[in-house]
Amino acid sequence: MRLLASRTVLALALGLALAGCSPTPQTPAAATAEQVQAESQRLNAWFDAQYAEWMRFSPLMLSFQGSKELNDTLDDVSDAGADARIAWLDKSVKAMESQFDFDRLDAETQTSWELWKRQYENERDGKAFRLNQYAFDQMNGMQSTLPMLLMNFHTVDSEADYQAYIARLNEVPRFFSQLLEHARKAEAAGTLPPRFALEAVAQQSRALVTGAPYSAGADSALWGDLQRKADALVAAGTLTQARADELKAQARTALVDSVQPAYAQIIAWADAAAPKALVNPAGVGTTQVDHNGAEYYRHQLRQNTTTDLSAKQIHEIGLADVARIRGEMEAIQQQLGVEGDLPAFFKHVSNNPALKYANTDAGRAKYMADTNAAIDNIRKVLPEYFGLLPKAPLEVRRVEAFREQPGAAQHYYPGTADGSRPGIYYMHMSDMDAMPKTELEVIAYHEALPGHHMQLSIAQELTGLPKFRTQLMLSAYAEGWGLYTERLAKEMPGTYQDPYSDYGRLTSEMWRAIRLVVDTGLHAKGWTESQAVDYFAANSSIPRSAMESEVRRYLIMPGQATSYKIGMNKLLELRAKAESELGDKFDIRGFHDTVLGGGALPLDLLEQRVDRWIDARKAA
Repeated sequence: MRLLASRTVLALALGLALAGCSPTPQTPAAATAEQVQAESQRLNAWFDAQYAEWMRFSPLMLSFQGSKELNDTLDDVSDAGADARIAWLDKSVKAMESQFDFDRLDAETQTSWELWKRQYENERDGKAFRLNQYAFDQMNGMQSTLPMLLMNFHTVDSEADYQAYIARLNEVPRFFSQLLEHARKAEAAGTLPPRFALEAVAQQSRALVTGAPYSAGADSALWGDLQRKADALVAAGTLTQARADELKAQARTALVDSVQPAYAQIIAWADAAAPKALVNPAGVGTTQVDHNGAEYYRHQLRQNTTTDLSAKQIHEIGLADVARIRGEMEAIQQQLGVEGDLPAFFKHVSNNPALKYANTDAGRAKYMADTNAAIDNIRKVLPEYFGLLPKAPLEVRRVEAFREQPGAAQHYYPGTADGSRPGIYYMHMSDMDAMPKTELEVIAYHEALPGHHMQLSIAQELTGLPKFRTQLMLSAYAEGWGLYTERLAKEMPGTYQDPYSDYGRLTSEMWRAIRLVVDTGLHAKGWTESQAVDYFAANSSIPRSAMESEVRRYLIMPGQATSYKIGMNKLLELRAKAESELGDKFDIRGFHDTVLGGGALPLDLLEQRVDRWIDARKAA
């Protein structure tokens, strides 16, 4: 999974990520149990009321969560809108501190207090780096993300819902103009995405306004979605055919008069900016030197790892992990009897046609079927490792054509807490050579079960916590969990049954270890894109197109790639600590329920939670 960049609407999923020293949550001796319970309940009710108000800043996030509130408008993504959010959070935190007594809260509610305050601190401290951020890029740009959100998360069950969809289409010019204003300001300050990103933005934008009703040809993505949703209302008996045709005509007008011109402006900006952009770029520490790029990267590392680790420390951790994993890969090479050095083994794997799916529709269908089979196998044994289990359904889908990229990483989007929308594991399938059989299992475990689908669904289904806790998206926690579960799956029966699959598991871990080296190399050491790809190639057998896609991802999302391995390492450290201190009292189900049972947490607060569980087990 990837968490979308900080300027997009999904940042309002409360991506609280600042590291820091917090008081260890504890039940105060001076207060009675009744007083603690009453104050905690009072604050939790206040949190829910505040969260409902806070979410009104993001109509799209409301839709993402399954709400139809404000579903006829789009977010205010202007600087004034961001300032309004910060001011609101500042006021909210001050109200919390003046109206409630931290020392009369139970441990769980003290954690909620810390998280609510960090939310404000994160937004406040990020303001200094607004012009360092890219408004449009090939991964998270709203030119492709907005249509995806509308198509997948704007639910249409009634005529009013359809009219709200049309209203949102008419909001697109305002929405994109705000983002373009930011892009132009950033460009004037010296912040311009690499040329590959700008070319992709223009390409994706053109694809979205090609075909009917804009030009001859097949239906464009949005027009096809609008027609399907209107037809579904007719089939359900909600609309007459005549009324559906009227609504389709209104939608068509909105596409032609509002959406198409808005995209034309994005295309014009990207085309004009591309010749000025770097072709073989380095990271922000080098390319944004005139606008505080090095400090921006330090901020991004704190945000994405929820630690105070420096770029140098993270780079060294990565080098050590790469060396260890190389040794484990060499052991599998010996087991398989493949002669030569490790690069020779990489070549053997990459060039082995038996380890690839056909680059055809039949090959894609086989990949999909094998993925579902691997997930079904894991689902059967989950109760042996978890007490908390997800209720939400899960679907495996191919990425929509307008945003599919050869070699791009698979990803996951969570469903709704009420189960009305499933969690979705998305796969890029345009280039099956970039999806070898060796990696099918490990990616399915990471994105689906027991990885992101499990963690995010359980979080949304938790009771007894304020709602904002159930919706948190923290990269170090979520991606650390996903990577941890790749290794956890090896403990489960029926997984990684042949050495090549286990090699695929190591390939995935190596991929994340390389990220520590390459992300810091790009953004702190001045490595260029080509240098980063060369390092990747020397230490991994993933397809070249996947390496190039990965490095381009790191270039436009500084720091995010470091969250996976830092989070995994912390989870392994906490599990080892619990096993060592508890001995026979260690319970794997209890450990996992402790990690998952509080929702996403910064790593320091997660450690405090696990420590409390260890102490409770000792006392028992």
